[in-house]
Amino acid sequence: MLSGVWLLYYCFGLTASALAPLVRPITSDLQMSYAAMGSVLGAWQLVYIGSALPCGTLVDRMGLRWALLLAAGLIGLSCMLRGLAFGHASLFLAVAVFGLGGPLLSAGAPKLIRLWFEGPERGLAMGLYITGPALGGVTALSLTNAMMMPLFEGEWRSVLFTYGLVVWASSLFWLAISFHPLNHSLERLQSQVTRQPPLAVFTKLIRLPAVQWILLLGIGAFLYNHGLNNWLHEILQTRGMDANRAGYWASLPTGVGILSALIIPRLALPQRRIAVLTGLFCCAGVAALLLCSELDMLILAGLALMGVTQIMITILLLVLVEIKGIRDQDTGTAGGLFFTAAEIGGVLGPLSLGLISDATGGFTPALLMLSVVCLTMLFLLRMLRPHM
Repeated sequence: MLSGVWLLYYCFGLTASALAPLVRPITSDLQMSYAAMGSVLGAWQLVYIGSALPCGTLVDRMGLRWALLLAAGLIGLSCMLRGLAFGHASLFLAVAVFGLGGPLLSAGAPKLIRLWFEGPERGLAMGLYITGPALGGVTALSLTNAMMMPLFEGEWRSVLFTYGLVVWASSLFWLAISFHPLNHSLERLQSQVTRQPPLAVFTKLIRLPAVQWILLLGIGAFLYNHGLNNWLHEILQTRGMDANRAGYWASLPTGVGILSALIIPRLALPQRRIAVLTGLFCCAGVAALLLCSELDMLILAGLALMGVTQIMITILLLVLVEIKGIRDQDTGTAGGLFFTAAEIGGVLGPLSLGLISDATGGFTPALLMLSVVCLTMLFLLRMLRPHM
């Protein structure tokens, strides 16, 4: 089951990062500005805000097997529709479809971890599955311009069609392994649990102080991650790199993030989580400042630190699923609530970086803004501490 959700999350990362290395050919072909492209990059996060909570509830009621299959189907459809786009509006809508499939997976994965793993194994399992989107991102960032675009003679649409087929093939693998007898027994047990009305579950969750602070931290973490990840390839090109070199350098944080995902969740025991999150937020702020530099060594250091911080959302989710007062049968709704709030930052990140870069003629002011976001998260973390 863990391998199945890992593969689906790999497809999630592949699709989420697919447009970043294609910004220049797409904006040129469709005659779009950076601000317009920023709105496209934030389209799926905008839909996420409205769909995450109902999708989380749907996961609790539909079950992991069919909810995650539906997620993969919608993610693959988003890739295909991107390849058919003929202007800003159609590309925006194609990316927005991803915002319907993504929250099903984002809410379902933590629920799977809580149901299938206990104690310290949960941190390890979360660290393992979060390497999926990291590797998917590496694939998109490093191979799109270096291999896929030359393979299809510069046709960015064919690249996106290929990625869509990969996602749909992965959905068949998930469907096959989800018929495991243990999963069938677990689904039967879950179906027999008495469920509260969705509104009652939502009200109970939102009243928990720890949940409230984690939601605010999620907004900041997503603003930082989505903003920087979506524009990193272009930021590096403004530092004088060509598309291929920028693609390889942009994959460095993801590679470091994989190591981070395998090590840090295992160390983030309950008594250490505030300290771990403090360190991650500090690394994130320093990384944004280093990326303002023109020196290769400082940029490399910034990319490495950025990679370390890729795990901060996973740690926040680990804290969320273990909050007292959240039942097993409500973890899908809790995950949906988290992503509903967090994707506000997911929308503001790419959009704000695009707007600031257009207004100032560069990315340095936008990177300074991200460092201020990290300082704000450190303050919010102090407010969370008494409720841990």
